[in-house]
Amino acid sequence: MIDLGLPQRSRRKPSLTPMIDVVFLLLVFFMLASRFGTDNVIPFPLAGGGGAYTGAPRLVDVTPTEVRLNNTPMSLPDVISGLNDLMESTTDTVILRGRDDATLQHVISINGALATAGFNNIVLIE
Repeated sequence: MIDLGLPQRSRRKPSLTPMIDVVFLLLVFFMLASRFGTDNVIPFPLAGGGGAYTGAPRLVDVTPTEVRLNNTPMSLPDVISGLNDLMESTTDTVILRGRDDATLQHVISINGALATAGFNNIVLIE
């Protein structure tokens, strides 16, 4: 190198402030865009407690195309009226089971219809 007699300029260190600003902006964006908690919790007691089950069988099978009460295909209003005939009170247990690749949404909608009809002790099994 040829020395021209000019003073050597020291190299400036790059400023990290813009990078830190971008990181904080991304952090704020993802915090505001994400969803915290659950919107709706479905109170499904799961079978396995081994509680006493009394009375007639009340098994509601949900398939992708139909609803069955005790393995008999029925429409949903017929299932509700059949359950009313089989139960002594609304606190009796109704067993709900998804079958043959039934979607969770379909099972949840049947649960909602049963809860609307007054059945308040629904147990979900696999």
